[in-house]
Amino acid sequence: MTRRRWIADESSGDRAALIGAHAEHLARVLRARVGQQFDVAVNGVVRRGTVSKIEDQRVEFTLGEELSVVPVANLTLALSIFKFDRMEWAIEKCTELGVGRFIPLVAQRTATHLATAAEKRVERWRRIAQQASEQSRRVAPPEVSAPLRLQQILDTTADLRIVLSEIEGSVSLKDAMDAYAPGQGITLAFGPEGGWTQQELDALQKAGWKSASLGRTILRAETAAIAATAVVVAEAQ
Repeated sequence: MTRRRWIADESSGDRAALIGAHAEHLARVLRARVGQQFDVAVNGVVRRGTVSKIEDQRVEFTLGEELSVVPVANLTLALSIFKFDRMEWAIEKCTELGVGRFIPLVAQRTATHLATAAEKRVERWRRIAQQASEQSRRVAPPEVSAPLRLQQILDTTADLRIVLSEIEGSVSLKDAMDAYAPGQGITLAFGPEGGWTQQELDALQKAGWKSASLGRTILRAETAAIAATAVVVAEAQ
């Protein structure tokens, strides 16, 4: 039986701990007991952990042998902010698929009320990413940055930068991945509901971004993010 994996909140030497609601879920909901073993991820390394102490909102582990892990693609998603319930779903599923970083993006057509409220949602997005990382047995949760504007990511240093565009008619995302070499960093940028403005597409092109399509159908923002992540992860393996 596969052991459940936890990402430690604290660690020192051969000791690690979960704290707060994180620990409470393990202790009260899953009814963990002293001596029970789990996989515990600490600073990008997974070790076998044995529960050594259970206290109120704190579970401690003694760490044993290091375990092998499957590497994930160096993939960043710049997601123009859309309806929060659907954006949360996209973050959860793309985390499970292996995304390493999320950048909530304020585009020209991002709804004003969403852009204004996004700053207060970042911590929730990070909790969702943490939970999805443990569920999918990742070594570490993805980074979720504070909201940025398009101008702030134009010159990102990723080796391969691709903007998903509804008006791109000749280059598919799979075609764009032909330029990928193993180990390179990839950033995908997704427009808001209503799409990119021509001004934004021109700015991205001028900055050296490649334009690609996910096909002829018009996808919801969360569907596009999940579909594109699946394509990139498959092509990068």
